[in-house]
Amino acid sequence: MINKVIDFCANNRFIVFLLVGAAVAAGVYSMRHITLDAIPDLSDTQVIIYSKWDRSPDIIEDQVTYPLITAMLGVPKVKDIRGFSDFGYSFVYVIFEDGTDIYWARSRTLEYLNNILPKLPREVQVELARDETAIGWVFEYALVDKTGKHDLAELRSIQDWFLKYEIQSLPGVAEVAPVGGFVRQYQVNLDPNALVSYKIPMDKVMNAIRESNNDVGGRLVEFSGREYMVRGRGYVKSLSDIENVVVGTNEMTGTPVLVKNLGKVVLGPDIRRGVAELDGEGETVGAIVIMRYGENALKVIDRVKAKLAEIAPNLPKGVEIVTTYDRADLIRRSIETLKHTLTEELIIVSLVILIFLWHIPSAIIPIITIPVAVIISFIPMYEMNLTANIMSLGGIAIAVGAMVDAAIVVVEQTHKKLEHWGAEGRPGDFKNVVIGAVKEVGGPSFFALLVIAVSFMPIFTLEAQEGRLFKPLAFTKNFCMIIAAVLAITLDPAIRLLFTRMKNFSFRPRFLARVANAVLVGKIHSEENHPISRPLMRIYHPAVEFVLRHQWSTIAAAFLVVAVTFAPHIGVFEKIGSEFMPPLDEGSLLYMPTTVPGISVTEAQRVLQIQDKILKSFPEVERVFGKAG
Repeated sequence: MINKVIDFCANNRFIVFLLVGAAVAAGVYSMRHITLDAIPDLSDTQVIIYSKWDRSPDIIEDQVTYPLITAMLGVPKVKDIRGFSDFGYSFVYVIFEDGTDIYWARSRTLEYLNNILPKLPREVQVELARDETAIGWVFEYALVDKTGKHDLAELRSIQDWFLKYEIQSLPGVAEVAPVGGFVRQYQVNLDPNALVSYKIPMDKVMNAIRESNNDVGGRLVEFSGREYMVRGRGYVKSLSDIENVVVGTNEMTGTPVLVKNLGKVVLGPDIRRGVAELDGEGETVGAIVIMRYGENALKVIDRVKAKLAEIAPNLPKGVEIVTTYDRADLIRRSIETLKHTLTEELIIVSLVILIFLWHIPSAIIPIITIPVAVIISFIPMYEMNLTANIMSLGGIAIAVGAMVDAAIVVVEQTHKKLEHWGAEGRPGDFKNVVIGAVKEVGGPSFFALLVIAVSFMPIFTLEAQEGRLFKPLAFTKNFCMIIAAVLAITLDPAIRLLFTRMKNFSFRPRFLARVANAVLVGKIHSEENHPISRPLMRIYHPAVEFVLRHQWSTIAAAFLVVAVTFAPHIGVFEKIGSEFMPPLDEGSLLYMPTTVPGISVTEAQRVLQIQDKILKSFPEVERVFGKAG
């Protein structure tokens, strides 16, 4: 079968080049549109149920968290459920089995959630978290006002009512989470003595304010042949609207009792559960841009920065947007590092092939095959929604050295056959000699590359975070090896016949003919006359003969080296150290101190500012953005 494929490709070179060209074009398209990120997404498929209720943690645990957890036990493909209760809110993490589609998981969770919602307390607010993952935290910014004309409440309003909606409308953005500042609210500070004197309970005041903040609709009124809609407008727009709400009647005088008779109505901040601080200079308002699941992080960040640059001129005078975290730098540096490494590998492999083959036409074949295989390997990556990151591109880098093996073996075999053909007086056509040489080693080379691919199959048995980290590497490595194996029996015969020429050029000028002969024809050297192989063989032969004469000593020395390497307490292996993730020179450090339980927001802000100020004092530190709560 393989011989028939080689025959077909050798005799139909145009079709082969056309198909390979189309595959390369598809590979280039896949390279340009593949999702980019620094690291693989190691998070589980999970859905977070967030509940809010102004109660103590024990009440929330009993009446919210526990009922939600028990309701989620029947959801299909659930691996684990975790619940956390705190003052005023609850989180339930529903973790699904690996490979579960995130949107299928969300729909199943919502289906079971609808059954339990009527059984929860009426005031509980329950919602699903956005479709985001653990690595969705891609961009942060802070609002800074150096003029001092805008306080934290005004900056938070700018963030919540202007910036948030502009950024959240961008494709790929799942959420814009604000942090810091004060959320404005109307506050009614009731006087207990006034409530007692008027004999009005607090619930009546609350109901009166709640019912007064509403628009009502009437019917239609017809005047002069036209219809007019009747409506009562009652939405609260100012402090006076609340102050003039009627709560009851004075039993002594019969006059209405207004809210302003029972207390004061002011604008004030909501209770804070978190603060933000910048560079140790004091509190600020910031936001975290979280990417949607499966999106291209680099493109999302570019859209966010473009939108912020567009918004900046429309901000109030003195207000600036300061970038505090940008993962795009890490992504670009990671991709550029791997691109640089791959380029170096291709150059080094090409130089080694040129030097050791000492035949430019033959060396061009593997030099062309390697980048073609690398480009085509992006097609299955793109179709399988694999991310181009340091692990997946690392698999390509590992495969480069092995991908060239089949091409070099075929080159050596072709040189030997042509050498014998020349010694026999060149009977017949050299093309048949080349095709025969390719057939002899084509099958073994094809299966040798597949064996290398099979050696990485055990990696696919890894589960959880280990599997999500190393499977992209195994996928890309195997893609490259399989594609290189296919090219070894398809493109290699076609391109080998294209670049193999046995007759020298004899045109004028002579020096151009000599250059053309050196590049396009070349001279095949035997091993005995090869300028590079001959001195190396002189070094290699004595070493091999020595090892063969001292077989048992060589084996014992090898075992001794292995034993010393893995020996307990003294072995080199134990001294190397280990890390789950490869080191990343991100340029951003995450410092996470932990305080004692029960610390107040004010004290947390004070400690946070001191720490940020100390960190900012280091000359290497450009920016410090702190968040507490």
